Amino acid sequence: MRSPITFSLAALSCLGLLFGCGADPATQTETPTSSPVTPEATTPQQEPLKITVSVLPQQYFVEKIGGDRVQVSTLVGPGIEAENYEPKPQQLKDLSEADAYIGIGIFFEEVWGDRLRSANREMTWLDTAEGIEKLPLADHHHHGDDGHSHSHDHEGELLDPHIWLSPQRVKQQAESIYQLLVQLDPDGETIYADNLNQFLVELDQLDQTIRERLAPLENRTFLVFHPAWGYFAADYDLEQISIEVEGQEPSAAELAQLVQTAKEKQIRTIFVQYQFNVQAAEAIAQEINAEVVPLDPLAPNWSENMLAMTDEFVQASRPNPTE
Repeated sequence: MRSPITFSLAALSCLGLLFGCGADPATQTETPTSSPVTPEATTPQQEPLKITVSVLPQQYFVEKIGGDRVQVSTLVGPGIEAENYEPKPQQLKDLSEADAYIGIGIFFEEVWGDRLRSANREMTWLDTAEGIEKLPLADHHHHGDDGHSHSHDHEGELLDPHIWLSPQRVKQQAESIYQLLVQLDPDGETIYADNLNQFLVELDQLDQTIRERLAPLENRTFLVFHPAWGYFAADYDLEQISIEVEGQEPSAAELAQLVQTAKEKQIRTIFVQYQFNVQAAEAIAQEINAEVVPLDPLAPNWSENMLAMTDEFVQASRPNPTE
């Protein structure tokens, strides 16, 4: 008489023969060895689009719309002067793997555009400044040694590239970015559309907040070293006076005129950028007993930075209590 253990082993062996390779293929019914695989499980996870941008505020814009479906790299990093930027070999190598380059009409894109494009002939190139009406880089006049006012102009008028410092113009840029992302990644259209709508709401709220904070100002003139805030001034009824114009520091006569203007307009703050040598600003500050305050138009947290700059303009407009 077989033991219970021997009988069980024999039974398992028979089952193996019945359903295993010994079964008749004509009569065999396959039994699934695992649960059915859904279509979603067979689709690999969407790799983020590789996007290269010019300056840090653009990274903020692209990530707001693209979310986790984009991977953004920026050519002009923190503390770098965009006007004198030169692409590094590693950046050109990284650019060779980019799906798209999103420009903003800044000067170095004209100088290095051919080289940037040659790094990757397959990538899509978008200029978000296209269709945006630009202002002259600086619209005030220098005063020559003869004391007469004349326009500091060269052959061909230089236009202001700082369109990212205007929330209303950023809305136009956001629409262009959205269209590009949908073109590259149609499956993400719904996500991009939702993100775009949320970002447009953020821009409208930011614009309204800035207007409310600037509304009470009586002295609406501010003095800067580099004329980066022309669009900001135009949007919010401010007057920007610049020390530097088209990359040139003022002459002795121009410096004296700027000092006189600053005194007449009771300016007690000169705004400078971290990226520039600001000796001329410091010289004027000594003459008019003004404070030199740094602002960074290229800060990565764009929305937060716009409010911080607004508060600095408000603070600078307040009269000096000692006078």
